[in-house]
Amino acid sequence: MKVEQFDFELPKELIALRPAATRDGARLLVVKGEELSDRSVTDLTDYINTGDLMIFNDTRVIPARLTGMRRDAKIEITLHMNLSGGIWKAFAKPAKKLKPTDVVRFNGKLEACVLEKGEAGEVTLQFNFSGDNLRTALNEAGVMPLPPYIASQRPVDERDKDDYQTIYSKNDGAVAAPTAGLHFTDSLLDDLDKKGINRAFVTLHVGAGTFLPVKADDTDDHKMHAEYGQVSGEVADLINETHARGNKVIAVGTTSLRLLESATDEEGMTHAYDGETDIFITPGYKFRVVDILMTNFHLPKSTLFMLVSAFAGFANMKAAYAHAIEEKYRFYSYGDSSLLFREDQL
Repeated sequence: MKVEQFDFELPKELIALRPAATRDGARLLVVKGEELSDRSVTDLTDYINTGDLMIFNDTRVIPARLTGMRRDAKIEITLHMNLSGGIWKAFAKPAKKLKPTDVVRFNGKLEACVLEKGEAGEVTLQFNFSGDNLRTALNEAGVMPLPPYIASQRPVDERDKDDYQTIYSKNDGAVAAPTAGLHFTDSLLDDLDKKGINRAFVTLHVGAGTFLPVKADDTDDHKMHAEYGQVSGEVADLINETHARGNKVIAVGTTSLRLLESATDEEGMTHAYDGETDIFITPGYKFRVVDILMTNFHLPKSTLFMLVSAFAGFANMKAAYAHAIEEKYRFYSYGDSSLLFREDQL
């Protein structure tokens, strides 16, 4: 499909620069085919049944944005994938200032050697620390990697250290939050428990590539950046058991959905998964495992808007976003949420 088909006009004032006063106080647009309902995140249990299974991404955002010096040149680094130990893929700005063997020095004792340069500003870096020592150094030298549409309008501050993490975040490695999960509170999780709604956790370390614009004119020509994910055998079994008894699987966030679809075969059986995924979902994709998707509102012409259009229907999502704009829903990472029902199951 032509990328231009996924474009829409969003008033700048609808880009949320801060989350709602309470995480679960955000609005929720429920999309079931052509039917739209304006609700609140606290109404989530009205749409999910006893015995259904919600899948959350428990990745934890690291302070992955760094500013350093290469001799007399200022270099901005955004980490996006850990390869091993202290070796990371990253985006550098300006990348033209760097060449292999260059050393970039950051605050404290942290420094990184450029191992190689890729395309579109990507570099591979070898840090002088690894493991817990690197984590400590990043906490000292780095800042939370807020998306460009927020960071360009205000500075990152102490509030973001909490606001940009889910309350169940556990496994360090993401450089962007799985933002659908930001709406959950202990109270909302308790409500799910009381209704007998099951939950399980997977890990997908969201990379900075999630914010890269689609530069191709046609979706067939776009290449996704890979991200590392894990689905345990126990969670895979739980998913298969849920479907076997006729219940639904709900993905909290596009990150959870992409990982689950990668871990599921064409017959609809989910398996343990440990590795990278670069799955790119556009209209026409045949979904294998996820029945309902909870997700925030995405950028025009983005891979994520393409994904939700594939899931809930292209025309339905164009109409849903037009409705959300007219009703002044708050967009993007700190914005409101939506609950999407799979079009081919209605």
